[in-house]
Amino acid sequence: MREIRKDEKIRTIIVEDESIAREKLRLLLESEADVEIISECSNGQQGIATVRAQKPDLLFLDVHMPDLDGFEVLARSHRGDMPCVVFTTAFDKYALRAFEEHALDYLLKPFDQQRLHATMERVRKELRRFSDSALTNRMLDRVAGANKEAHSSERLVIKTQGRVVFLELDQIDWVDAEANYVRLYVGKESYLVRNCIGHISEQLESRNFVRIHRSTIVNVSRIKELHPVNSAEYLVVLKSGKQLSCSRGYRGELKRLIDQDSLSLSKGPLLDGSTETAEGSRSEEENGMEILTRTPEGDCSTENRC
Repeated sequence: MREIRKDEKIRTIIVEDESIAREKLRLLLESEADVEIISECSNGQQGIATVRAQKPDLLFLDVHMPDLDGFEVLARSHRGDMPCVVFTTAFDKYALRAFEEHALDYLLKPFDQQRLHATMERVRKELRRFSDSALTNRMLDRVAGANKEAHSSERLVIKTQGRVVFLELDQIDWVDAEANYVRLYVGKESYLVRNCIGHISEQLESRNFVRIHRSTIVNVSRIKELHPVNSAEYLVVLKSGKQLSCSRGYRGELKRLIDQDSLSLSKGPLLDGSTETAEGSRSEEENGMEILTRTPEGDCSTENRC
């Protein structure tokens, strides 16, 4: 199937062994202004060769033919070359199989102009859907290529719910893995993208992001507090109030970024777990982030941990 512009006609092939049936279908299609019949075939073998050579947009295919039936024509054709397929037959018993073969419609002979027009409306809708999808994918490929060349690009391009969304990296609050997907949290909105968190982590590498858990990446500028909890883990509290778990296997990365931001900690680095103040609780604020050396156990709630 190819992408069709609005001013292009729907290139159509008819595969039908009965000459009278071919003529009737041809006459009915004359009422559809955007249809161009590029070839007519009287048997399945000829139909296969013609479809491969001319690559139509639409194929009207009879089920019963002397050499190959319509289903055999589909089976022996290259699926990648197949256009929209509409079966035409005098027998209704093949309808279920036709749709299992992903036929767009099933015209039961004899059919009239009104029934054929309804079929053509379905064809037009399907071709528009394919063209829109092809355009979107082409846009994504071009933008992705441009972003790959421009290493200084500060945005992600994602396709979600039929839209193309351009996200500035500093808009992202945090990222969470969900099976074969990742969810990007941006303010009150979120975007589910088919990708692995490892790949997203590579895209955000060396920027103001840190992986704090095997399933979580966070924008450091969104962190408000760090609460130490048991087993050398930390509870990361964002400015929005969201609480995320920082496992001990990833605390080194968080420490590295904090050190880069020159956040001095009382009596040594907090994330090394090597200091403890006599007062029992102390905090320092710098660049909008608050680091707590100790907090009462009641303040270290683990709700919403990944």
